Amino acid sequence: MKNFFQFLVLFFAINSFSQSVNDYKAVIVPLRFEFMKTDNQYRLATISKFNLTKAGFIAFYSNESISSEYNNRCSLLYFDVVKEKAFLATKLHVVLNDCNGKSIFISESAYTKEKDTQLAYTEVLNKAFESIYSLQYKYNGGMSLDRVTSQSETRTIPSATVITPVVSAVVPVVAVPVAAIIPTKVVEKKVVEAKIQEVQIPNLLYAQATDTGFQLIDSTPKIVMKLLKTSQENSFIAIKGTIQGSLILKDNQWFFEYYQNDKFISEKIDVKF
Repeated sequence: MKNFFQFLVLFFAINSFSQSVNDYKAVIVPLRFEFMKTDNQYRLATISKFNLTKAGFIAFYSNESISSEYNNRCSLLYFDVVKEKAFLATKLHVVLNDCNGKSIFISESAYTKEKDTQLAYTEVLNKAFESIYSLQYKYNGGMSLDRVTSQSETRTIPSATVITPVVSAVVPVVAVPVAAIIPTKVVEKKVVEAKIQEVQIPNLLYAQATDTGFQLIDSTPKIVMKLLKTSQENSFIAIKGTIQGSLILKDNQWFFEYYQNDKFISEKIDVKF
């Protein structure tokens, strides 16, 4: 009965909100959510932007330079992750707000009892995105939004609230580092290309920092490989299952190299640090 009730809640939520979500042309993702201590802690900003893009949205980090096409802040959605209280568990849901802070869509809550903090946040955030995937988002040109806000949008938006290009160095999580002197069209093209490349890499692994180096996880998420630091910045001792070898950077591409049955194998690995 409980599962049936949850299904009804999700069903009506999707049918109530999907049209209004389709009115918005892009989503802004903050680098730090309220419960986080540092930017992109647990890679939540990276995972959020990746899932939004995969769900069909155009997504930008909050410090990312964007073209004038998106300067009307009320044509954008603002993404948030809300952590919920849970005993011996990690629980959260995601929200899409409009420019006035009104919730346009709230996902189903997701939780896990996974003890590893990084894996726990990755797991529940991906679960929460299942509700957003169910929306089957497709921008409709803002037809409903135009009818409702046509008068308010003619007012001058205070300069403090307008999204403006960031001149300072971009935080490393941004897919494409952007300098203020680069023409807007060039910036937009690079951002779009980076999004397409990220989505089209089927076996892309994500690096998560550990005390001894990194662990590489897939989108499941599942730990695929463990990396141990060496004296060389671009070389790691790599452990994949029962196989131990090295992960080495060559010509801007990572290779997992090891011996199997006395045969040397060099395997190309797609990694996002």
